Amino acid sequence: MTHHVDVHVGKRVRHRRWLIGMTQQQLAEQVGIKFQQIQKYETGANRISASRLWDIAEALDVPVSFFFEGLEDTQKSESGKKSVPADLMGDKEALDLVRSYYAIPENQRRRLFELARVLSDVA
Repeated sequence: MTHHVDVHVGKRVRHRRWLIGMTQQQLAEQVGIKFQQIQKYETGANRISASRLWDIAEALDVPVSFFFEGLEDTQKSESGKKSVPADLMGDKEALDLVRSYYAIPENQRRRLFELARVLSDVA
């Protein structure tokens, strides 16, 4: 049975890897393991040891603490206290949206942001 902390850390690994455009194979090669092990880490099926998490953090250019950010929010959302998903940035669609958003020229991006804000107030 998977532990919620292992699942959260795995999602954060996947999130960061995907955000910087790195494949599971590339991360595995940098860390010195098989890509299947990265798959297991990202799903929370396997726990990541402290030393391996350190290596992954170096490969993904983040501090180790990055993988634990939002963990408390995840617990709150599981108890129904939050309306926005705690792992919003772990969602591929949300990440695609963020990447697309930043690809838009700044003046148009501001206008789009204002439109989104108005639409969310109406909803």
